[in-house]
Amino acid sequence: MTNPPSNSTGISSGKAPLVPPVGWMEIGSIVGAQGIKGEVKVYPNSDFPERFERAGERWLWGTQDLEPRSIQLKRGFEIPGRNLYVVQLEGINNRSQAENLRGQMLLLPATDRPKLSTGEYHSQDLIDLPVFHQVTGLEIGIVTDIFTAGHEVLVVSVPHGDGKTSEAMIPFVKEIVPVVDITNRRIEILPPPGLLELYLPNLTSQEQD
Repeated sequence: MTNPPSNSTGISSGKAPLVPPVGWMEIGSIVGAQGIKGEVKVYPNSDFPERFERAGERWLWGTQDLEPRSIQLKRGFEIPGRNLYVVQLEGINNRSQAENLRGQMLLLPATDRPKLSTGEYHSQDLIDLPVFHQVTGLEIGIVTDIFTAGHEVLVVSVPHGDGKTSEAMIPFVKEIVPVVDITNRRIEILPPPGLLELYLPNLTSQEQD
């Protein structure tokens, strides 16, 4: 593995790439330092708290890395109400070292996936899935992100037909998103009146009915 010049911990800095390397999955991204003792704040891309709270091996990934770098997570906890975790990584002992990790991803091997119950999905499996109106069959757009705001929300990139796009925020609840078909790569939605007009101004009520 070839790394750029590193700090005293041997861990390079750099903005994380948009996607993890093949065979790996992102569990979160480091968004900054917390305090002065080397703790970092992590924005989660996982619904499993133990990935940030349970000690053990994780991997770091930055734009200048050729492969993920192993690091030990010593401890972590969630910041109530902020959808952020604070974690302590081995060898990161001060704020400067923590700031050097800003923008990097925390990874796990793609095979390290907890078993899900019926109706549960890994967030990364939903990214890039096309979204259709269940009644009209109209393709609304493509899922580009998922975030939590009281409940999970799908961020859908909606094309306007003029080369421009907007982001539609679709609540990820059963009443609005009744069908998630990972195998056939398809999500179907039943949006409440007025929701789609926010993002598709040329959509008529007839098209939605």
